[in-house]
Amino acid sequence: MKQKDSVPSQDVVTIISTGVLLEGKITSKGNIRIDGQVKGDIHANGNVTVGSQGEVNGEIVAQIITLGGTVNGSLKANEKIIMESTASLKGDLVSKILIIEEGAVFDGNSSMSKKEDIKKIIEAPDKKE
Repeated sequence: MKQKDSVPSQDVVTIISTGVLLEGKITSKGNIRIDGQVKGDIHANGNVTVGSQGEVNGEIVAQIITLGGTVNGSLKANEKIIMESTASLKGDLVSKILIIEEGAVFDGNSSMSKKEDIKKIIEAPDKKE
């Protein structure tokens, strides 16, 4: 019998449920859904969704970021960022495609570039003064 590959795929979703507080950096090869609270950076090779009850204090880096909750920090997406009507973002964002629904709150700067340029921005370390 062939053993199943133990490497997680992007089809796997990690869920931080409502009522959960997680402090620290999260790194995932798959997708992440945040319905609880995260204090720290999130880096995913897949997609990141912040549900309407979710709250993140830190940077989110992913392929596609869907924001329905609150983020205090920057968003960097290789493909696109979707801000739903319940979303609140206080921070900057970088993406190839940006969708902001009516009612969403965005306080920051946005940068929309070619995919190659975004990849360079995402992979470059932040310059902190």
